[in-house]
Amino acid sequence: MVDTTVAQVGKNLSDAMRILGDGQRGMEEKTEGSIFSRTSIPGPLQEAGQDVATILQLIHSLIHEEEEGEDKPNPHRMQNVGEQGHMALLGHSLAAYVSVLDRERLRKLATRILSDTTLWLCRLFRYENGSAYFHEDDREGLVNVCRLVINACYDDYASEGYAVLSSKQPVIYQSASSRPGLGQHLCNQLGLPLSSLCTVPCNTLFGSQHQMDIALLDKLIKEDVESGKFPLLLIANAGTHLAGHTDKLGRLRDLCDQYKMWLHVEGINLATLVLAEASSAVMAATRSDSITLMPGPWLGLPAVTAVTLYRHEDPALSLAAGLTSSQPVEKLRALPLWLSLQYLGHSGIIQKIRHATMLSQQLLQNLKSVSSIKTSDVLAMEIPLIDALTMVEDELHSPVVLLKYSQEITAASSSGSVDAYCAGEKEVLDAINRWLGKQLAQMVPASGVDVVELEDEGNCVRFSPLLTAADLGTQPEDVDNLVQKLLELVPLMTSTMSFRQDFKEETRQRSPYLRYVEELSWPGLGAVRYEPQVERIGIDIRRTKEIKKINAELLKQLQELDTDIIFSTGPEFAKEEDCIFISMVADDVDVSELVETIVTLGRDIEENGRLLENMTEVVRKGIREAEQELLKANDQKLMEEGMLRQLPLVGSVLNWFSPVQTSIKGRTFSLAAGSLDSTEVTYSTKAQSGRPPLKDSSTSSLERLQGQKLFRRSGAGSDSLSESSSIGQAEGSTSIHSPFLSVPEVDSACQCIPEEIQDSSQQKQHGQVDNKAFLEERKLEGQEGQPS
Repeated sequence: MVDTTVAQVGKNLSDAMRILGDGQRGMEEKTEGSIFSRTSIPGPLQEAGQDVATILQLIHSLIHEEEEGEDKPNPHRMQNVGEQGHMALLGHSLAAYVSVLDRERLRKLATRILSDTTLWLCRLFRYENGSAYFHEDDREGLVNVCRLVINACYDDYASEGYAVLSSKQPVIYQSASSRPGLGQHLCNQLGLPLSSLCTVPCNTLFGSQHQMDIALLDKLIKEDVESGKFPLLLIANAGTHLAGHTDKLGRLRDLCDQYKMWLHVEGINLATLVLAEASSAVMAATRSDSITLMPGPWLGLPAVTAVTLYRHEDPALSLAAGLTSSQPVEKLRALPLWLSLQYLGHSGIIQKIRHATMLSQQLLQNLKSVSSIKTSDVLAMEIPLIDALTMVEDELHSPVVLLKYSQEITAASSSGSVDAYCAGEKEVLDAINRWLGKQLAQMVPASGVDVVELEDEGNCVRFSPLLTAADLGTQPEDVDNLVQKLLELVPLMTSTMSFRQDFKEETRQRSPYLRYVEELSWPGLGAVRYEPQVERIGIDIRRTKEIKKINAELLKQLQELDTDIIFSTGPEFAKEEDCIFISMVADDVDVSELVETIVTLGRDIEENGRLLENMTEVVRKGIREAEQELLKANDQKLMEEGMLRQLPLVGSVLNWFSPVQTSIKGRTFSLAAGSLDSTEVTYSTKAQSGRPPLKDSSTSSLERLQGQKLFRRSGAGSDSLSESSSIGQAEGSTSIHSPFLSVPEVDSACQCIPEEIQDSSQQKQHGQVDNKAFLEERKLEGQEGQPS
């Protein structure tokens, strides 16, 4: 019969997982959980105890609290935990329950669980006659292994301590491709100076650039022995943490035997030891003295400890080094893994590892035909080779696939941009590949791709299903979707790389209004900044404010255009401020038109801004001129009519007997020109002077048919423009003219002209908008006169 308490533990765990994993329940039920999510600041313990449901609801609210302000909730990995994951979580609960048993029963149970798990792991990973150490920190196993080796190599270490190390300083060797900070962590935990750590460079002339240089390692060991140091331990890689490269473990084993060193191996490729088709390079890891395994991420088991398998015959030294414990509770660390391994079974474990390696091979094979994408084996073949064939064979069996976009010479650029990229090509390609990795991760989140930076290859997109497939549930169709999205992004990256130099040259031709900003880390067409004329701006402080204001307005207007191109402020830590960054562009973009539009909009903003700033002075000047014109008109009227007509009674009688025939001499004040002109043309032609003639809007280069985007070259697209569509567009266009303030002539006694002009200052905002349209029409007229 099953213990009722054990059954209740399993039921409680299932209920808790159901409540915590239900992402919709907390959003629909706005009860006490919503209060908890809003009060995440720690507070005092409540007087009365809470029930289990309320506590679990609190945990649920804290887990999903960050999702409330997001448009698309970010799915947590807890929602992807499968049945084997539930078994691992159940193991932690059962470990706490088992720990309350009497000491003798606990000792027997813990010993059985530890021995079973050790036996299963040694047989799965072909590591015969090994012992197992279960640890939470994946570096802790290596630290205790080093303690074991020190205890074994220094006879008096147990009694004398670190004093015996002064006679022969121990040296730990690691590869330059090892995990960052691993060697420093070992020295800190063991109390050794950093001089005890020796980092061996990787191959630079022969073989892989990610494998340890064995010839140089041999030379370093000889130099340390001659100087009185003691070679203690060598850390080798069976799959580096970034790229999955494997050292030549067979030759390293022979070298360690020669100098009586301990060989420790770690890496993701150790997972393939469970497969019958494991490569010979990885199989050599079974001859090492110790290996560190990560069954948790490999099998999709949450909260499962790492395992270090080692071979040593003296249990006393293992106990002194901390690899074994006399406390039964410490042995219960293996209980979650013990339950999970039994649930999966031997075939289930192999199936999960094989599934991950098949996903890698599927992606690798599908990318063979994509010429612009380089994969792991192609990157290996680019090395000056002696061991090239062996290297490529190892990469084909690695569950890690690296891919990167590689620039190709195309005919899309018209100015020979290839030579111009020689200096900053690597940095530009790194930015492109960073963008590619982020896009693929967003488009296909089930793929689990990320971006890694390698010393020689630069930024690469990494696909490592052995670390992510079990949690994300990656399937072959996800790999096909990843390849499809990649094929869609390759033409966009190619066209952008081709047009970068053209954009740079077009921008420099518009100098001094537009300045090209060299930002090699921007994954797009480029960055520009509109700069007003220096002689018009004045001091540097005012110039900086003017540039910031104009470029901010220019960016806003560009973002409102009907185009596929994205304009933004660029990265957060850009080299220069107040710049406009242009995103990726398609192969049919018209770079010349794009640059011309940026300049035109920038000049319009500059002129309109200057008009708005000077509007008060212009209106004040116009009022003074109008007052002078009124005085002149009054004097002229006095000379023509005489003094008698100015008298109230006499003037009325004279005007009744002999009326005065005078022509209308009004004045009009133009806000655009800032001048006071005569209204004779207005009254004779019935139209305002200075009004630009109507033009055929169908000839404008900025107008497009409905549904057609801006900055597209003529003939680039699916269909050509139809004549009927062009006619319809032209008929539907309208023309907006510059505003003028009319000042008709009135009686000299009525001083209303200055008041009318003063009212015009209240309409300056409306005049600015209409004047902008007028400036745009003048710009379009100038474009019509230029040769195409």
